[in-house]
Amino acid sequence: MKTIQLAALALLFMTVSCAEKQKENATATKASKTIAENVTTPKKEMNKGYQVGDIVKDFSLKNVDGKMISMDSFEDAKGFILTFTCNTCPYSVAYEDRLIALDKKYASKGYPVIAINPNNPDVKPGDSFEAMITRAEEKGFTFPYMLDEEQKVYPQFGATRTPHMYVIAKTPKGHQVKYIGAIDDNYKDADAVSKRYIEDAVDALLAGKEVKVKTTKAIGCSIKV
Repeated sequence: MKTIQLAALALLFMTVSCAEKQKENATATKASKTIAENVTTPKKEMNKGYQVGDIVKDFSLKNVDGKMISMDSFEDAKGFILTFTCNTCPYSVAYEDRLIALDKKYASKGYPVIAINPNNPDVKPGDSFEAMITRAEEKGFTFPYMLDEEQKVYPQFGATRTPHMYVIAKTPKGHQVKYIGAIDDNYKDADAVSKRYIEDAVDALLAGKEVKVKTTKAIGCSIKV
């Protein structure tokens, strides 16, 4: 009888040990999967959107004058100074005069400014289409100011901020990204700027040279979705 009891206890111990081992293995597998996901996800996030050298897919968005605008609308353009901007971000507002100056300087040379508002007006009512019309009139924008109404264009570009700048050149391959990032190195004071990233990039392209600084960090407000 004692022998049977000992055998039963041994069998019970083995069963419990196996169950615990299986549970530990399952937990370890789940933990490894979670760690792997956490490691790879940021890498995927970093690769979203166009990179320098990529060919840009054209878009068609409504301008503040009610017309639909695309890059192909500019038949004589050599390229574009494209900005994702808005009415409500202090950084965007600080750069409005500089955008106008860029358009006046480079549009006649083949690189016009085109501006796209990526914000959801339900989240930021100040970025509604009607508010955009008013802002464009008040500031005297010399360039198209369009609304990414369905918020499909800015994710293609990988834009995350307002303003977020792209210099695009027309090439035999198509509209090619040549620069991504900030306008310059001082949003607070235009007179204190020491590095003019957009101007340097466009000047290089107009001279048939390679853009030296191809990417910088875009400084601005997060896009409202």
